Amino acid sequence: MKYYSIIIFLAFAAILNGCGSPAKVNNSLITEINNGDITQDLNDLKGNSDYILQPGDLVEIQVFMEDDMKRILRIATNGTITYPLIGNIKISGYSVSDAEYILSSALKKYIKNPQVSMLIQEYGNKTVYVLGQVAKPAAIQIPPEKPLTVLEAITSVGGFTDIAAVSRVRVLRMENGKQTSIDVDVTQITKQGNKALDIPLKPGDVVFVPQSIF
Repeated sequence: MKYYSIIIFLAFAAILNGCGSPAKVNNSLITEINNGDITQDLNDLKGNSDYILQPGDLVEIQVFMEDDMKRILRIATNGTITYPLIGNIKISGYSVSDAEYILSSALKKYIKNPQVSMLIQEYGNKTVYVLGQVAKPAAIQIPPEKPLTVLEAITSVGGFTDIAAVSRVRVLRMENGKQTSIDVDVTQITKQGNKALDIPLKPGDVVFVPQSIF
């Protein structure tokens, strides 16, 4: 009974501690997140053929059995890349699979049955990533005309799943070469109307929604 009381006390203390400022930087949680599935989730997003290519994205292009055609190129501000044999060609605004088809079609004049594959090495500098317990994890773009907040980013990918820990959302951010973790209690934003806690995201941020432990 004594140990049971201690466990309840510790659990209650942890809950009280979690009810503090939801935008507080919490460096102790970074290792926990990094040791989970977040790295794999990011890699999965980079290989997602539904992603729409944007200026600033860095892409790796390969042609099967044509090793000298491998290139790592950044999409220019006008949406084009310069590729061997083809020259300038626009791929921004297309999905990865569509861009592969565009390149394959253009290369048919020079290569018999070219099989093009494309991998996104790095997203443009306006990209944030929404991962974890959301309806459709995705890489999304910060609109040029206004800031993108945590709640807006989550809403844009379909909202939370039924097992999401809504009060324990975290934003991973690189600042001055170091990664920090910012706690965001979305329930205080949605249920208590504290919109000041809905912080604007910065390029490269990762919004991570953990699974509820209850």
